[in-house]
Amino acid sequence: MFKIPTIPAERLPGLLRSMPKAELHIHIEGSLEPELIFALAQRNGVPLPYASVEDLRRAYAFTNLQSFLDIYYAGASVLLHEQDFYDMARAYLVRAAADNVLHAEIFFDPQTHTARGVAMETVINGLHRACTEAEADLGISATLILCFLRHLSEESAFETLEQAMPHLGRIVGVGLDSSEVGHPPEKFARVFARCRELGLRLVAHAGEEGPPAYIWSALDVLKVERIDHGVQAVHDAALMQRLAHERIALTVCPLSNQKLCVFPNLADHNLGKLLDAGLAATVNSDDPAYFGGYINENFTQVFAATGLTARHAYQLAFNSFEASFASNAQKRVWEHKLKATFENCVEHDY
Repeated sequence: MFKIPTIPAERLPGLLRSMPKAELHIHIEGSLEPELIFALAQRNGVPLPYASVEDLRRAYAFTNLQSFLDIYYAGASVLLHEQDFYDMARAYLVRAAADNVLHAEIFFDPQTHTARGVAMETVINGLHRACTEAEADLGISATLILCFLRHLSEESAFETLEQAMPHLGRIVGVGLDSSEVGHPPEKFARVFARCRELGLRLVAHAGEEGPPAYIWSALDVLKVERIDHGVQAVHDAALMQRLAHERIALTVCPLSNQKLCVFPNLADHNLGKLLDAGLAATVNSDDPAYFGGYINENFTQVFAATGLTARHAYQLAFNSFEASFASNAQKRVWEHKLKATFENCVEHDY
């Protein structure tokens, strides 16, 4: 890594916002803002148990992962047609491009929708169209990662994979999300093995609320290439050494961790400890409509709370490109842009 210039603290927020970055942990259903929920509910004739946008926002007072998921699934009920999924993804991609995200790998939860009678092709067609158009007119590349809901059975995951088979050309990989505690990764060993045979890239949520053992299982049983969250790894020294040695990326989501009380105070977040231990941590927004901020807010707030520096900023952005599923040639292009941003920041104020 080239020598990072010293950046005064007052200029750091501007640098964080302007630097190019990739987002590797974004649940597209979690980007559904209350205003769009109400607009889609009206368009589709779906009743909501909230009187107004403000009433819905007031309900965003979560004490743990499950209390968030309950309202998350209720919000997704307004998504019925291909245009709904397009509108949701388009809104996120416009926002991400404004945050200087050059590449996004977007999670989606088809079981949330197929259980309501929405066809798999409806979901994927809408999301994929938004991704394709964004590359052309926003300059942001985007790919899709299909996530299995871990609170459901592996049989349900296999059924979901079967439904997705005609569309695998528009999916880069699969993941595992939803309620972590009580649903260890090994529950999905067979379906992940099948996905690996199909040539799909593999990721999984582990070590958010669950123990370090879940991270070991995600690596050794599911054979994943990235760990989503992973902040509980600090409680296992051997695991920390392995993650650092194998350069297994962690897609960390600071504001989500704070909102769900993984770290009640953002100042206590262990992002800096992960980086200083040599882990390939990244910063992401998770479910930004619910957790109070998109990717730039995650960067600026966690840096302000923890005292991270320009050196950490460069490493986080570099890690995000390096850990992406883009081609090596494309990664080099993005990393060159990142380096140029830091070199130019010495000469220009933000």
